[in-house]
Amino acid sequence: LQAVDESLRRLRTDYIDLYQLHGGTIEDNIAESVDAFETLKRQGKIRSYGISSIRPNVIREYVRHSNIVSLMVQYSLLDRRSEETVLSLMEQNNICVVVRGSLASGLLVDKPAKEYLNFSEDEVEQIQQTIQSVIPERYSASTLAIQYVLDNAAVTSAIVGIRTMQQLDEAVVALNSEPLTEQEMQLLSNRIPTRKYEQHR
Repeated sequence: LQAVDESLRRLRTDYIDLYQLHGGTIEDNIAESVDAFETLKRQGKIRSYGISSIRPNVIREYVRHSNIVSLMVQYSLLDRRSEETVLSLMEQNNICVVVRGSLASGLLVDKPAKEYLNFSEDEVEQIQQTIQSVIPERYSASTLAIQYVLDNAAVTSAIVGIRTMQQLDEAVVALNSEPLTEQEMQLLSNRIPTRKYEQHR
């Protein structure tokens, strides 16, 4: 409650359109957090609220016991864990998904391979090569990576880090590109291994 008041003061505004809780575990007092969100809505300080989490057990609790309108989740060709249950749960409950990490810290574009999540450096390099081998001519690597996440029916938007004009241009191309074909999506899904959440299930 205090953090919202401080944010309103810094932003010099009367309300926040969307206020998101970052992180959280199943051990947290979720009911208390939801009560605080609802209090802020009644006071008119926020219009809507959501969470930012990758933990399926936490996400399910908020879906069951709150009025969240959004979920920010890490999702990319290198991190498809949310495809197991989370994305379909959001779609079923009409909750918007905001994606972060769609370029996997640049590993899906131009960064040298390194360990990522529970993929070894060699596995990441093989995935990079696979992506290069299936990129349609109309796409760059970054456009393909962004388009892959945007093509999921549950995804509303993707936050993409941009440092150069070229990166901005490629993000705009992805936004205006035709969706990947079903065959292209299937090809990527079949060739790139996925992992399940080992914790927080």
